[in-house]
Amino acid sequence: MIPFVDLKAQYHSIKPEIDAAIQGVLESCAFTLGPDVVELEKEYAAYCNNTYAAGVNNGTSALHLALLAAGVGPGDEVITIPHTFVASAAAIYYTGAAIKLCDIDPITYTMDPVALEAAITSRTKAIIPVHLYGQMADMDPIMALAKKHGLIVLEDAAQAHGAEYKGKRAGSIGDLAGFSFYPGKNLGAAGEGGMVVTGNAEFNRKVRMLRDWGAEKKYHHELKGFNMRLEGIQGAVLRVKMKYIEKWTEMRRDAAGRYDEMFAGSGIETPVQMDNRRHVYHLYVIRTAERERWIKELNGKGIQTGIHYPFPVHLLPAYADLGYKQGQFPHSEKAANEVLSLPMYPELTGDMQAEVVEAVKAL
Repeated sequence: MIPFVDLKAQYHSIKPEIDAAIQGVLESCAFTLGPDVVELEKEYAAYCNNTYAAGVNNGTSALHLALLAAGVGPGDEVITIPHTFVASAAAIYYTGAAIKLCDIDPITYTMDPVALEAAITSRTKAIIPVHLYGQMADMDPIMALAKKHGLIVLEDAAQAHGAEYKGKRAGSIGDLAGFSFYPGKNLGAAGEGGMVVTGNAEFNRKVRMLRDWGAEKKYHHELKGFNMRLEGIQGAVLRVKMKYIEKWTEMRRDAAGRYDEMFAGSGIETPVQMDNRRHVYHLYVIRTAERERWIKELNGKGIQTGIHYPFPVHLLPAYADLGYKQGQFPHSEKAANEVLSLPMYPELTGDMQAEVVEAVKAL
């Protein structure tokens, strides 16, 4: 079996450090927030080349609280893309704002700036470009439109730890950024976790209050907040993994390069890394119009795959009330019908990839 992702391989490569970090939290009993979370926030902000970071309980909360901190609420519109995990839209819904969608660029799967401009109205308050699969969206035109219309930009960087756009790190370009530390992410916790990164001191202050019942000091609730704090054990585990994130990122990029070379000339549509961008390959996504057959046959050969994502947001039953119809976002809909994610993780070997590529070419 060639797994789609192998979390055990990563754990065993640093097992003594992870075990010691967890034991340290058990001994200190700093289970909620605590010193490891404080240090992780400093280290992660620096990693993103930004000033502030606030740990929260998951990536969805990171987006949700970031929007609230920026003043988004009922009566506002927030624009994002349909071809993304549902959390990008759900975070908008949680604020009471209206979800507005625009189509993707068919090459990068990220927000199309031309479609974005057409979607902006007088009610638009914020934009959420999604750095999908590990490659950042085309941020220069997005930021120019935001400046022109006075809009907040929240980077959905859940899949883009360490990705870069023209030398700038994910989390350093928009007004805020939301990261996920779900176990399978490039930087994954031993459970759930997330982070809001920003250069704005007031946004940072509000996120910190909102994650902890709207209070800066115990029982003094200034805002209607939530219980969305990052756990101490997750902070400790993530601090260990921070030491390896760049090594693992380069291993992912090397694996993607091997896939590219092996697929060259085959006619298989493989990921495109755009000029001046650092793709961190959270996922390695190919395309086929015969996806269900391919999945079945690859699985029969012991090769696990994934679909990210099979339904665009506007065609999900939960978001039918947005009023969009099939055909309105053709690039997102076509991608949703064709994308297929191949095994991708730092420990993936060249021999394993050769077996995957041989099986795909045979199809």
